[in-house]
Amino acid sequence: MKLRSVLTAVALVLGALFAPGFGALTAAGEAHAVTKISHATATSMFRSSGITWSSSGGCSDRSNPTCTSFEQLNLATAQGAQTLRSASGCALNITGGTETGHASGTYSHWNGYKLDFAKGTCVTNYVKNTFTYIGLRGDGAPQWKSGAGNVYADEGNHWDVTFYNCGGC
Repeated sequence: MKLRSVLTAVALVLGALFAPGFGALTAAGEAHAVTKISHATATSMFRSSGITWSSSGGCSDRSNPTCTSFEQLNLATAQGAQTLRSASGCALNITGGTETGHASGTYSHWNGYKLDFAKGTCVTNYVKNTFTYIGLRGDGAPQWKSGAGNVYADEGNHWDVTFYNCGGC
């Protein structure tokens, strides 16, 4: 049964890799292709890795801020969550995705770069003991940067993570 889940996830990822990408700029201003995935593809990937998700509204409508949607999520963001799960060994629950209602910007939730994770002792200890503290964000949230360059901001009741890449997947 586990092999079947892994094969399904691999098939979904391969399908997503050949989907049309959208252009974006790196922090250095270099253009690169970004592969967008559907909500169904993301949930399949998360399910195969043991990652859960929830929403205050119990829904997945991208246009409703009380929902948690993964529509138009970057493939690298989904893979980054999987990397976090496997590297940390922590239970992960995603509480925010690409739905409206988050701050805007190039590397935003809406543009598929960010996920919010529920706070837990395991993931908090992993981030703070494994990554490099880089100071406070403009809004005062303390931040840590992974070796791959992804940024973890402690927003009090959850982790706001910006995935510039898949974290070494």
